[in-house]
Amino acid sequence: MANANPVTESLILDLGWPSYQQLPVERWRQGLRSIEQDYVAEEVPVALVYNGIPHVVMLATPTNLEDFALGFSLTEGIIGDPHELLATRIYNRANGIEVQIKIPEQRFQCLADKGRNLTGRTGCGLCGATTLKQAVRTPVPVQTDLTVNAEQIITALTEIKGQQRINQLTGSVHAAAWVIPDTGIIAVREDVGRHNALDKLIGALLRTGKKPSMGFVIVTSRASYEMVQKTAFSGIGLLAAISAPTGLAIRLADQAGVTLVGFARTDQHVVYTHPQRLIHNV
Repeated sequence: MANANPVTESLILDLGWPSYQQLPVERWRQGLRSIEQDYVAEEVPVALVYNGIPHVVMLATPTNLEDFALGFSLTEGIIGDPHELLATRIYNRANGIEVQIKIPEQRFQCLADKGRNLTGRTGCGLCGATTLKQAVRTPVPVQTDLTVNAEQIITALTEIKGQQRINQLTGSVHAAAWVIPDTGIIAVREDVGRHNALDKLIGALLRTGKKPSMGFVIVTSRASYEMVQKTAFSGIGLLAAISAPTGLAIRLADQAGVTLVGFARTDQHVVYTHPQRLIHNV
């Protein structure tokens, strides 16, 4: 997978959907009632349309959709290289947002052969898959000499809290952050869907010419199979999640050469696969 900044056309037209809104709520604390203004995260239907043909509609936070288009296209195997995303046009529609994506005709024909899934829930991580073979894809084993000090994960977990702008207001969105050892957090993306946040992060790295394998990822969610799959397909060698992994996620991480860390907290973590990448100062 190439890491150079892809040369693509990106056009946003009339994007007017907010990522959150402010509403009056009835709040109760210790038996006392008050009427207050609260911030609520939005989830908006986002239709991904490839070469004029609808593929999937995701429920997502309406931010960083160019990053999402690239990250989703790559981690779902729709394209094999960032440069194959030729153009992105984003339109505001009456009931949501439409992302028009142009890819090479050969890639589009492969996508058409797979069929399509026109609805994707907020947590959808297997969107567009219509067969078991399409759903359970095993990436090529990750090749990276990355090593991470456990203290760097703890530091990143502390730092990410201050970089979750939407979550600070609403308390209801996930985040994915890319961290370079001895440097810190380089990029953060948020979304109501954990898979969307990771796709946005991966897309952001590729759009700006970053080499994903130079860093590791932390996510403020559980480590499901799809999260490991997306991490591996982008060439990242370590995924740390604040919650638990699934058994399938552990097996895939082992096969794909990904160091999988779960229950990552400032005072604890559990290493499930490939512990050689993680250094502990004991």
